[in-house]
Amino acid sequence: MRRGLLALRLSAVLASASCGGTLDAGYDAPRNPMLPVDGRNPVILMNDGWSDNWSGEYAALLANNGGPPLVGIIANATKYWPDVNANATGWTNLVTAAKSSGLRNIPDVTPSAGAKLVKPADGQIDSTTPNRSPGARLIVDLSRQLSTPVFPIVVLADAPLTDCADAYLIDHTVVDRVVVVAALGSYAAPNGIMGGPNGDLDPWADWIVAQRFRYVHVGTWYDQTSDVTADWAASLPANAFGDWMAAKQSKIFTIKTASDQIAGLSSGMPVQFMVSAVRAVPDTSGGFDASQGLPLVPHADGNVWVVTSIATPLAASYLRQWLLASTTFGH
Repeated sequence: MRRGLLALRLSAVLASASCGGTLDAGYDAPRNPMLPVDGRNPVILMNDGWSDNWSGEYAALLANNGGPPLVGIIANATKYWPDVNANATGWTNLVTAAKSSGLRNIPDVTPSAGAKLVKPADGQIDSTTPNRSPGARLIVDLSRQLSTPVFPIVVLADAPLTDCADAYLIDHTVVDRVVVVAALGSYAAPNGIMGGPNGDLDPWADWIVAQRFRYVHVGTWYDQTSDVTADWAASLPANAFGDWMAAKQSKIFTIKTASDQIAGLSSGMPVQFMVSAVRAVPDTSGGFDASQGLPLVPHADGNVWVVTSIATPLAASYLRQWLLASTTFGH
């Protein structure tokens, strides 16, 4: 195994927690003043397909390099990746490769195939019929166990917001314990738009989350094919995790709006991958329209944070440093 880079020294150590554990809030890196969460908040990763982006790999590596503790993984099903069992198997294979390579505190996968939520006849959010899906229940349960007033649980939603909204329908108080950070939609100054990709798959869930939760909208995408190029794949660690990534490299989607890891990188990087953000509120004045994305308009005291700019070169730079650092895999 070639190790041509050294890991960047971090100024603090985070004691990661596995599911049901306790969190050490001693991580003394300064809080990002532009977002309500940072590298000290425990995270639940939620996605559908395992093969088209690097969100799981980034989350596992961040959790072992001073970033957010990874406390849950939810495998969803969507029209693009409709087989929840196949999706969960793929994510479980990632977890197995990570654990066998020495990555610590990697949780097991929770399959969750909750159907798209339906707007009720009276149009009221609280009249929505919940799915009570396994993913929603996991969000409720882990937030009760691990969230604190200073460090709420973060749900990194790299898929439709169905399980997040479903968690609210199960337990309205979950919004006091959870911040949703989602890779979906787009940003066109001055507004964020909750639409495709990902947001178009469950517009009523978008409607619920944008109005009930603290929500960080990351619709600023980048070309993820530069993270692990075919040439650089030869430098991946000589362990199961490196082999996993090498086999996956050719499957990574080349379309720009597939870089689902922007959610976790924006909220959890130890340096400023997220360059700028603005406070916003959902513009519900036009009423709910499933065919249109929900606008997020600037507002100084809004419950929404719209990421407006990211430092894309930092993604590949840090990924490679973490992969080649001698401390990452517990050696």
